Amino acid sequence: MTVLYENPLAKPVDLDGFRLEGDGATSFPLGRLRLESAHPDANVVLWCPDDFPPDITVEWDFWPIREPGLCILFFHAKGRHGEDLFDLLPRTGPYEQYHHGDLDTYHVSYFRRRWPAERAFHTCNLRKSYGFHLVAQGADPIPGVPDAEGPYRLKLSVHEGVITFAINDLVSFTWCDERPLRGGKIGFRQMAPLIGDYANLRVSQS
Repeated sequence: MTVLYENPLAKPVDLDGFRLEGDGATSFPLGRLRLESAHPDANVVLWCPDDFPPDITVEWDFWPIREPGLCILFFHAKGRHGEDLFDLLPRTGPYEQYHHGDLDTYHVSYFRRRWPAERAFHTCNLRKSYGFHLVAQGADPIPGVPDAEGPYRLKLSVHEGVITFAINDLVSFTWCDERPLRGGKIGFRQMAPLIGDYANLRVSQS
């Protein structure tokens, strides 16, 4: 595969051009990106500035540091009429701005530990927006924070409309979109009060 983008996410300069939406903070206490909210109601999204083509594989390392909360990767995000995501109306973190706003995107949620039902039965969910359409679901093998031994290598692949999500090479789900979105930006979302660490982001042509 041809590597399109690679970023260690190891120091502040690695976030040049990134956009943080919502009241949150980034830091690098262990030489990897730490993302957290500034207060219990502040959900955040951190966008990579690059736009990517439709057929890509996105990989990154993840460590859960504090729960409850929830993680999401947005991908193929752009305006509903093809606009650059950064040219749309400002967003401040509330989820409805992303699934019923002025953008189209996919979002895969993992480490879903925000609500009691999510903590009792761990799944990864794939949704397609505009709208809040749940299109695929699979098991999430990442344990709770007390038992987690990261990094967990997450891998999201899109090829000719077929979307596959895997954790440490264990496939959670595969789904085929007959009307696939045509590329765009990627972004990391967290629901407060979760704290997560990220490193070694790579995007390849798939």
